[in-house]
Amino acid sequence: MNHKPRIKDIAVKAGVSPTTVSRALSGSGLVAEPTLSQIRDIARLMGYYPNISARNLRTQKTMSVLIVVRDIGNPFYLNIFKGAENAARDAGYSILMANTEDDPKKEADYFDMVSHGHADGMILMTGKMPHQCQIPEDTAQKVLIALEMIDGADFTHVIIDNEAASHKVIEHLVGLGHKKIAHISGPVPEGMSIRRRAGFENAMAKFGLPIPQDYIQRGAFSYQSGEEACRKLLQLDDRPTAIYAANDEMAFGAIRAAKTMGLSIPRDLSIVGFDDIYLADGFVPALTTIHQPCMEIGRCAMNRLLAHLTGENPKIETITIPTEIIIRETTAPPV
Repeated sequence: MNHKPRIKDIAVKAGVSPTTVSRALSGSGLVAEPTLSQIRDIARLMGYYPNISARNLRTQKTMSVLIVVRDIGNPFYLNIFKGAENAARDAGYSILMANTEDDPKKEADYFDMVSHGHADGMILMTGKMPHQCQIPEDTAQKVLIALEMIDGADFTHVIIDNEAASHKVIEHLVGLGHKKIAHISGPVPEGMSIRRRAGFENAMAKFGLPIPQDYIQRGAFSYQSGEEACRKLLQLDDRPTAIYAANDEMAFGAIRAAKTMGLSIPRDLSIVGFDDIYLADGFVPALTTIHQPCMEIGRCAMNRLLAHLTGENPKIETITIPTEIIIRETTAPPV
């Protein structure tokens, strides 16, 4: 083909009408599978790119979605972005990264961008709603919450079961023979921290294991806070034989603290993290941790948001993505 591919060229190749092609490539939700995927695949192979400016003028859409996080430098978000971007690109949307840095004004500003039509929708991953922000009623179809449940927020959620994941950690450690298990939580009162701690406490009660005073230390999801919390735990008269940290960064800090205090991991102390960030497998020793399927979370969140935006599925619901424990080198039976 010696000219720029057009919608009618794709229609001829797919054996459908130009109108059907236009609907498929616009993310209208009016074209069903397998025709939808067939048209998108043909368009991609032919090198077709829609005229975004013209389409935006016709539809009054920006064809862009905000992904809002607290810290864009956190490597945990990388695969979520990848999964969301893949789904967005297939529907002709682009992604705008938004970083709040826990700044209430920034949080409110991003909601205003959606309300004022500067972005079509938002995937919110900060774990909280902005304070003193008037959210229009129709925003419920434009905002999706991912990763962290926000109690009282009437939006679709794509999350994991943090309590069940914590139970898997304790079950693994108890199976190895540990009875003295401590927990480094995230910052409280954040919902994710509370749920992971609740899962720890409930699992310990289920297995009939006590939680001595000071066996729960509060961290901040940072390497430094994990290191500091681990030092406090290892200075106890009856120190634990295993530590469950509420994220991988704190687990890495705990490993460093244990090593600097002369302990060997996992011979003297078992440590488990949460998230399975890309460093977990390359860390020495490789970290036992809870794996969150980040690509799937991102993909599911974007597809679900697009279904809202196109009117294909306006139902507000909570979708729970399963997790698994990845056993590596930081856990072993107690000596």
